[in-house]
Amino acid sequence: MELRQLTYFEAVARLGGFTRAAEHLHVAQSAVSAQVRALEAELGAELFTRTTRRVALTEAGELFLTRCRRALGELDGARHDLADLAAVLTGRVTLGATAVVGGYDLPQALSRFHTRHPGLTLALRSGLIAALLAELDAGTVDLVVGPVHADLSSRFSARRIAREQVVLIVPPAHRLARGGPLPLSELRGEPFICLPPGSGLRAILDDAAHRAGFEPNVPFETHTAASIRELVTAGLGVAILARTAAASPARPSAYANSAPLPPTRRSA
Repeated sequence: MELRQLTYFEAVARLGGFTRAAEHLHVAQSAVSAQVRALEAELGAELFTRTTRRVALTEAGELFLTRCRRALGELDGARHDLADLAAVLTGRVTLGATAVVGGYDLPQALSRFHTRHPGLTLALRSGLIAALLAELDAGTVDLVVGPVHADLSSRFSARRIAREQVVLIVPPAHRLARGGPLPLSELRGEPFICLPPGSGLRAILDDAAHRAGFEPNVPFETHTAASIRELVTAGLGVAILARTAAASPARPSAYANSAPLPPTRRSA
């Protein structure tokens, strides 16, 4: 028994005739008739009653059709399984991410990606946005998650995955604690705590301060949102952070929305 015989038989039964089955299968009618006759000979039973007007299944044909369709369905399923197996992505993806990504849950996103594409090896590199973009240019990383600014080079393609509002955080006992929105010019002369030059956060601070008419004094540079919060809470200075990164359940810092600071976007 051949797969072709089962395919031809099922097509004749479904389409109600040898001619229509042959047209559907793009073969000669004589080939369909010959294969069905060979199948009937092997089974020892007539599968169709043939008249000049119509072709109908016999009782044996009805019984055999159920089994035939089940077998063809299993074969189609096997083909799909093998196609899916062949389509599994393999290789290595190196992701670059800035230390401050606000409320975006990067570990969970990486976990979901790994579950969906187990054939891919994931690697993660952290750094400042300027250095990561340089690595993207050099091809040592494949994708970067970090802040996107208006001056991003057109050679990069960006997609927004989250929107962040930048806020000012101050020590709990600071004169501006629990205040409302205020212009950044109020912070002239204050010591700032920030990420190093080359980071997106530092670029936001420098630009906002420049527009407010002063150069920010940054005596404390660190590399994580957590350490910025800790230094602010200790009373060593003020800082700007993404709102979702500013609040610390363990050691809260007072923060006030600073109106002149633009929203930033975390993108890949």
